[in-house]
Amino acid sequence: MSTPRYTVPGMAPDQAQEVIDQLRMRLHALNDLALTLKHVHWNVVGPHFIAVHTMIDPQVEAVRAMVDDTAERIATLGGSPDGTPGTLVSERTWDNYKLGRADALEHLVALDHVYSGIIADHRHAAKASGPADPVTEDMLIGHLHALEQFHWFIRAHHETASGSLDETPARKSTGRAPSKGRKKA
Repeated sequence: MSTPRYTVPGMAPDQAQEVIDQLRMRLHALNDLALTLKHVHWNVVGPHFIAVHTMIDPQVEAVRAMVDDTAERIATLGGSPDGTPGTLVSERTWDNYKLGRADALEHLVALDHVYSGIIADHRHAAKASGPADPVTEDMLIGHLHALEQFHWFIRAHHETASGSLDETPARKSTGRAPSKGRKKA
């Protein structure tokens, strides 16, 4: 990526490029999350179908708004947001979502891992962008507020009364526990 020729007042173009690079990966991760959530919405089955099916759509809409915020921040900083599918796939550093038509609890365990990766990477990007651009940091913190709440909604479905997370639904469908080594999103 080339350094922008201009950026917001008070920020050097090389600083803006560093923030744009952070935001580019957040844009890919959020676009991927919105598509993954819609995929789950269409493919969830079982006794918890309606609860999960209806819980997912507001998350999709909120994540799509985060995508727009992120792309517009890139443009504001003098960059050119690229939200095309080819760029997302070629630049992402995480694996594709593996479940198709599956039980609601299986999808929720898988989404727990998706949200964990996205939230960890969003926190890193917020911290990394803060010194150069507190406006971007603030935007990412706002995203985190919603993402962490959605993560709680997901986890509540497979949390036990003792407070641990039950990974049994994921083991049932694949014969093993889900990978803990999810690549950064």
